[in-house]
Amino acid sequence: MKRIAILLAAGAAALSIAAPAAADPGRHGTQPGFGQATLTGFASLPALTFVPGSEPSGSSLGTAPVNGVTPPFPGQPVQGFSGIVRRHDGTFEVLSDNGFGNKANSADFLLRVHRVKPDFAAKSVQVLGGFNLTDPRGLVPFPLTRKDRTLTGADFDVESIVRTVDGTYWIGDEFGPFLLHFDRKGRLMEAPIELPGVRAPENPNLNGAQPNLGGSKGFEGMARSVDGRHLYPLLEGTVAGDPAGTLRMNEFDLRERAYTGRRWTYRLDSSSHAIGDAIAVDADRFLIIERDNLQGDAAQVKRIYLADMRDKDGDGALDKTLVADLLNIADPRGLGGAPGTFRFPFQTIEDVVILDDRTLGVLDDNNFPFSNGRTPGKPDDNEFITLRLTGGLKADPRVYR
Repeated sequence: MKRIAILLAAGAAALSIAAPAAADPGRHGTQPGFGQATLTGFASLPALTFVPGSEPSGSSLGTAPVNGVTPPFPGQPVQGFSGIVRRHDGTFEVLSDNGFGNKANSADFLLRVHRVKPDFAAKSVQVLGGFNLTDPRGLVPFPLTRKDRTLTGADFDVESIVRTVDGTYWIGDEFGPFLLHFDRKGRLMEAPIELPGVRAPENPNLNGAQPNLGGSKGFEGMARSVDGRHLYPLLEGTVAGDPAGTLRMNEFDLRERAYTGRRWTYRLDSSSHAIGDAIAVDADRFLIIERDNLQGDAAQVKRIYLADMRDKDGDGALDKTLVADLLNIADPRGLGGAPGTFRFPFQTIEDVVILDDRTLGVLDDNNFPFSNGRTPGKPDDNEFITLRLTGGLKADPRVYR
């Protein structure tokens, strides 16, 4: 979840509106891409959706209306979808991020995994339940916000999630950055695991040392290898001393519970961009969402790339092939509105899942109540779309079966 909030709403109005930027196949090692993807499904969860019977939230946001919504809120918003897990029964688990944008204002936001079911015929999303993230065994070695050890957005900024073969969950955090391991009920199973040599300003173990990563620029994306042996967490920010616009992807061994020392580089099209999610396609390739920090008509770059570890062009970074331009989606049936071109113009798009070899699911992080990329002055809903690609990914079948 990245934070332009009210400032972007004002700043975007001052921008000259540009047409969506086309991918440049010769830029930063990008290979010729797929053609225009087609919208095959659209479903939406209203922004003002709260966990039934949950605690109030947003007490640190003041009392001025934001996009027509006045904090504090009567419950915990079902928002900020920053990671997704497919359950193969028509439902998905989605991870809410740290809450309202930063550590200081999210102490009353409870970190949670929601179970949702999109109904593309009705264009709606049903929330079936979920679980909060907790640390009942006291494994987090630094002080937490709550005495009951329910984790909040002031403790961690959770942005990526995978489920392993034993049914447990690994979640990537941006404040450390840390890897967090939870059981099926959301209870922490191990102490947070740091990334050696990399610390964000929010890291509780700095002890006066200088951070070498930007605030909340830790593990925005994380993929699980198709054989279930490794995790591949991808930083959102550039580590100090690395070339501008380059992001580190590290390999973590799930058996050894340690980083292997292997590392790759993902190069952004522009150093002003960010990544939103990463998912394995096979042993060598990943889908990675890359975006600018704009929304609505001002948005120019919302893309899904196929990134290849093998670096065939030898430029020292993952090879990139454009798979889908999310600002230029064919919608001949008008599933997302009027027939024509459908745009997914959200500031933060943080979820991609492979449904079959030519179909992707994509979700936004609505940054409730701040982002208004769909309708100015109105908080964004959580949208769930499916896309049909012009060609197959040639993915390992294990990623979608």
